[in-house]
Amino acid sequence: MNDEILRLHHYILCTRTEGPGARAAIWVQGCPNHCVGCASPDTWSFAEGYEKRVDELADEIFAVPHLEGVTFAGGEPFCQAQALASLGRRLQREGLSIITFSGYTLADLRDMHEDDVTGLLSVTDVLIDGPYMEEFACQDRPLVGSSNQEYHFLTERYAFLEELWRGGKNKAEVRIMPDGRISVNGMLALNFMKGLL
Repeated sequence: MNDEILRLHHYILCTRTEGPGARAAIWVQGCPNHCVGCASPDTWSFAEGYEKRVDELADEIFAVPHLEGVTFAGGEPFCQAQALASLGRRLQREGLSIITFSGYTLADLRDMHEDDVTGLLSVTDVLIDGPYMEEFACQDRPLVGSSNQEYHFLTERYAFLEELWRGGKNKAEVRIMPDGRISVNGMLALNFMKGLL
């Protein structure tokens, strides 16, 4: 049994806006970057959110049929690199792909020379890196919010998407929860999302 714990903001067990195919999406809690204009400042605090065991979360993901993969977002996933790498290894053994977002650049992550960071990179098929920069906000590529952010195809699994994503568009999902709350995920212009909510 794996006793590793993740501190989560929330997760969705099946979405079609956080990467190719049907995916689970996990937003971790805690981020030191505090990008100006961030769409999710409620993910910044390391004291908020809730804890969930890696094994428990993996079992919930495996119970969803026909998933293509899982997306790690946040918050800053590399602040919980050890637990996410452990989860990622378990998911990949079952054939699921991994997309990871980071406010750090790939060069920054490699310069850290930390085993946990290297471990999370090693299970990541696509890294979407770089801080959100409000002055470069754009919606003309899937999964990115500002033009400085880049795709890094760390394995060959999604290499065929590189050109498609350069000309694609962002999309979003809106859910009405059983208690009446509205949940939106995906990438939309911040002013449009605020108006929608």
